[in-house]
Amino acid sequence: MAEKTPPIEKPRRFYKAATIGPVEGGFAVLLDGRTPKSPAKSPLILPSPALAQLVADEWEAQHKVIDSTIMPATRLAFTAIDRIAETRAAVAAEVAAYAGSDLLCYRAEHPTPLVERQTREWQPVLDWAGRTLGVSFAPVTGIIHTPQPPQTLIAVEALALSLDDFSLAGVAYAAGLLGSTVLALALRAGEMSGQQALDLSRLEETFQADIWGQDDEARLRAHNLAIEALALERWFSALR
Repeated sequence: MAEKTPPIEKPRRFYKAATIGPVEGGFAVLLDGRTPKSPAKSPLILPSPALAQLVADEWEAQHKVIDSTIMPATRLAFTAIDRIAETRAAVAAEVAAYAGSDLLCYRAEHPTPLVERQTREWQPVLDWAGRTLGVSFAPVTGIIHTPQPPQTLIAVEALALSLDDFSLAGVAYAAGLLGSTVLALALRAGEMSGQQALDLSRLEETFQADIWGQDDEARLRAHNLAIEALALERWFSALR
């Protein structure tokens, strides 16, 4: 019998208060006046006071131990600080790749109520992307991959590259969470809430659940996704 891997011990809370303060380059999270470091040993400095406060609130909410699994803004900040600056081109390409197989472009063949719901709820978001972002997507029927116009993917990649590191980190994470670059960009722009974006990304799953029901595992998964979606909504709001 294989030995069980012992659980990773979480670090104990070592500070009394988490606050923020202006520093060169932005606003730092301060733990008893000292700035914590990212895994790559960079200081935890954010571009806006609202974003710094969002991250500091997560540190303040920790009790006896520091549990990074319930600190989504901190994790995203570390990603922006440690990864994005060094790999902007690769991350922008990831965002464009999600756009190339964007969930909103793949419509069901049947049943009719699902097809109608997808058209009614997804098409306005694609229309918004074309009107506001200047990127046009071609919806298809079925699940077989159909390439989007090359100019669309080029435009999405250029748009991703134009974002600051923290916005790009959020968009890349949201695109993966939602299966849709269009939903990620709409969420960033404040066109919808995190829950609305998540509901649109789970439209077919919800349709099936309305018919067949939902088990406890599916409900827990939906709950955890909602927490992540809300964290992204707050992240983008703090960047505006």
